Amino acid sequence: MNDFDLEAHLRWAREAKASDLQSIERLLAAAAAFKIARSIEWRFGRSGLKVKKTMAGFDWDFQPKLDRRAVEALFDLSFVGCHDDVLLTGKTGTGKSHILQSLVLKACEHELAVRYARCVDLVDDLYAGLADGTYEKRMKAWCRVQLLVIDDVGLGQLKRRDDEPTAAHMLFTLLDRRHMTASTAITSNLQLSAWGKYLGDATLAGAVLDRLAATAIRIDIDGPSYRQHLARQRADAQSRTHETPRREVVS
Repeated sequence: MNDFDLEAHLRWAREAKASDLQSIERLLAAAAAFKIARSIEWRFGRSGLKVKKTMAGFDWDFQPKLDRRAVEALFDLSFVGCHDDVLLTGKTGTGKSHILQSLVLKACEHELAVRYARCVDLVDDLYAGLADGTYEKRMKAWCRVQLLVIDDVGLGQLKRRDDEPTAAHMLFTLLDRRHMTASTAITSNLQLSAWGKYLGDATLAGAVLDRLAATAIRIDIDGPSYRQHLARQRADAQSRTHETPRREVVS
């Protein structure tokens, strides 16, 4: 955001014939708005998310089975105050990540401490902590935030080392420490029964799901892939562009 434009303010004061009190009130309001905007940018920068998304760009008509009321209810962030969790499931491309990434920006606007990571990146970060002796410090950092968004459980290859904890162990530790004290929002394209195989330990994966089941708001998106829909649209547009125009036959 740009600094407050003093010249524009003085011009407004002259044209509006504003009193000193009105001018000061306007200056203070602008300063407060600037401070809030800077805070939002700072929080978003620390969240780990690179691109800002909002629900204004979400195509509700494309997912008619999605419970819109349940999704929109998330955005008052009351679940964070109650330390509830959120679990969004469904096939890839159905809008799960869009919803939670939009939720990250909303949390920043509410001046909450929020972090975002894809599941594989979070696990890689914790494995790096095992390598350099900072595992506990990194775990505490992930536990500390008011809202943690773990995206794409089921996408990407998780590292598996025989002499180190599994991804299931790490996620269990993380969610157990956050349980009933902070909120975690997760997306997954997997059936819940497949989490054990993906995370490397069926027993601990079951324990992770038990923690989520206790406090999670569950939303399943049963619909088609929007990315595949866009790909088909692009392919159709390219096909039309490269069609050879028919020549008219002049008799």
